[in-house]
Amino acid sequence: MQRRLCATILLLEMVVLGLTTPVLVSVNHVATSTALGIGLGLAGACLVVSALLRFRWAYVLGWAIQVAALALGLEVGAMVVLGIVFLALWATACLLGAKIERERAAWEAAAARQEEPR
Repeated sequence: MQRRLCATILLLEMVVLGLTTPVLVSVNHVATSTALGIGLGLAGACLVVSALLRFRWAYVLGWAIQVAALALGLEVGAMVVLGIVFLALWATACLLGAKIERERAAWEAAAARQEEPR
């Protein structure tokens, strides 16, 4: 469950980060190549990391993406708010997903004990 929740957050964040590219170019007058590298680079990182969440180390990369999204707020002011929102969603997905997995494992273990013949 944790993997699904975190992957969903990263895929939603991919769309938002990809859409920062035209904002960087038109509103903040960042060079097109730099804006493409930042916006599409972070969007691509979200896509790749969402596919790698089967590995525990990929969650660390997910946290790094959240930090990068917050740092993007230095260039695009609205990204501070969106970065905080996605950071909160990411933390919730990680923590709540892990809790759901622990409770499901405990429930399955209890069900298996009840089914054992006596």
